[in-house]
Amino acid sequence: MSLQDPVAAFRIEAGELLDQIEQGLLDLGHRLDDRDLVDEVFRGLHTLKGSGAMFGFDALAEFTHHCETAFDRVRKGLAPATQELVAVILSARDHMRALIEGNGSGLEATGAAILAELQAAIDGASDSPPAVEPAGAVPVVPVAAAGSGSGWRLSFRLPADAMANGTNPLMLLDELRELGECRIVARTDKVPPLADLVPTECHIGWDVELRGDISRADIDDVFIFVMDDMELSVTPLEVAADDVPGAAPVAGADGSAAVQGVAPPVLAAIDSAAPGKSPAATPSAAPKSGESVRVPAERLDELMDRVGELVIVQSRLSQLASGQASASGNELALRSISEEIERLAGELRDTMMVLRMVPVASLFSRFRRLVHDLARETGKTIALSTEGETTEVDKTMIERLADPMVHLIRNACDHGLETPQDRLAAGKPAAGQVHLSAHQAGGEVLITIRDDGRGIDRERVRAKAEVQGLIQPDQAISDHDLLQMIFHPGFSTAAQVTNLSGRGVGMDVVKRTIESLRGTIDVTSKPGEGSTVVLRIPLTLAIIDGLLVRVGEGRYVIPLGAVEECLELSLEEHLRSRGRSFITLRDRLVPFLRLREIFDTGTRPDPHQKIVVIATGAERVGLVVDQIIGSHQTVIKSMSPLHRDVATFAGATILGDGGVALILDVVQLVTLGQHQEERLRAAG
Repeated sequence: MSLQDPVAAFRIEAGELLDQIEQGLLDLGHRLDDRDLVDEVFRGLHTLKGSGAMFGFDALAEFTHHCETAFDRVRKGLAPATQELVAVILSARDHMRALIEGNGSGLEATGAAILAELQAAIDGASDSPPAVEPAGAVPVVPVAAAGSGSGWRLSFRLPADAMANGTNPLMLLDELRELGECRIVARTDKVPPLADLVPTECHIGWDVELRGDISRADIDDVFIFVMDDMELSVTPLEVAADDVPGAAPVAGADGSAAVQGVAPPVLAAIDSAAPGKSPAATPSAAPKSGESVRVPAERLDELMDRVGELVIVQSRLSQLASGQASASGNELALRSISEEIERLAGELRDTMMVLRMVPVASLFSRFRRLVHDLARETGKTIALSTEGETTEVDKTMIERLADPMVHLIRNACDHGLETPQDRLAAGKPAAGQVHLSAHQAGGEVLITIRDDGRGIDRERVRAKAEVQGLIQPDQAISDHDLLQMIFHPGFSTAAQVTNLSGRGVGMDVVKRTIESLRGTIDVTSKPGEGSTVVLRIPLTLAIIDGLLVRVGEGRYVIPLGAVEECLELSLEEHLRSRGRSFITLRDRLVPFLRLREIFDTGTRPDPHQKIVVIATGAERVGLVVDQIIGSHQTVIKSMSPLHRDVATFAGATILGDGGVALILDVVQLVTLGQHQEERLRAAG
């Protein structure tokens, strides 16, 4: 997004505002009598309507106005907050996003249907749709008859930077006109001479005579977002002073004086490609694909400090290269500069990694709406709880985890959780529980999806696997491998297909996506108690700290977050462990793998081999290497298409001498160690 693209900036801000509205609605669904939540949703709709009109999204402003009016009735106690109203506004929120992302063409019928549902939700019994005003018209709220004698006298002046900050004074005047019979007079006494005039500053004040049955709260709502910085005087009309002499009436859109009634709206339509044309009505104004990340200012300050230090060190290096330093001090200066660059490179790396990290709360919050909709669609009562929302993961990970988790949560709600009647019959609470949690374990993040439903029927899974030829009848298979069958393409044990799940697609996509992130999926289930799915994923896909080791003539990187300790493997222990591949580590047997044998190096083993003990979760495995070279900052490069199926490697990196080192996939190596241990136990 460029600085010259305010419409793209509006779309980003509007998207965040819609997310806030959605979260407020979902909270309101659990606490219908919470006035603070009602006010929060109302303010969000009010801001979205005003901003949309300012940037030429007339269809959005018109549609949002009806939703705002409905919530205004709830806020004033004229209508109750109900689950039906929350559901309709959630649907309206989706329609608002469509209006923001497109030009509104072809969405009129959808909008009218939602407004009909909104009217029915507010009235409680009406099936007739609300009157939908023509596009571009200013919605008018019915007010008391003119000349009733009641009303208010307003005198206000906005701060000088109001327009620069996005406030359109004409829109505020239009909102006042919507409240009732209105007479507006502009005060120009503080307008500077033309030579001193700053076009982006607001120098005009206004006196407004507002008649009708209008409360002070209605007036405050108009100025709700500029109240703290403006000058505002409000007095009852009966005791107000006469009009300010010498003031000029506000000009309307056609240049005539706008004295009373409803004036045509003046909207700031911004479109650099076609001046004067509304960007919301132009297909070319659709946002380009791209992403942005909000970064705290202090993190940017840290990055700027590191860059400043790097510039200083680079200057020292240039001075040394030009021969300005003494020959005797060159070696010492070069070593000092090398250490400084190494330190700064590490700090820059850490700072950039932190900038990419976002809390999983941004991921978990998406599923509140999903569970809400699934509960309504399935007729079940579902409660979603979360834990560990502050755990941070690379933004790339967050985006790629969204779809797999949608599939897993859908399956948990549709297949896992029972109906309220079945749960009560089984002695469970009527409301089913879906719990999401995240926590960091070394260089991994564990994301858990748990439900308290019926669990996975192992007999049905085995029968389906036999029908598909995945296993043979009466074939012995571990519980872990049996539950992993649900991730096979086309595999489904659902008794019937629903519009949510049951077609056997989705779970295989989940596994492929997680494996593409160098992660794994663990499934456990207890009949009648529920199922748990654990996603193990690395913290980042960009840069990791690694332990550089040598096996034969090759060099390999072990992710440092998975390394627990390093041990010496004496020749005596090496010979004694032949055929067993176990070591005793603090009274516990730990299997180990000889990487020389796995990689088939064909060279003689080093007499002083080392064991690197790695762990994922509670499982530990030792890796026998010839030499531990040391720690290494590893920039991960993807494998070539010819080598992507090699399970023991997670990627590659380029070393300082230009050589290539392969990055070991510790999860696959631990799995190899587990299988080796099972084979040895089976052999007796």
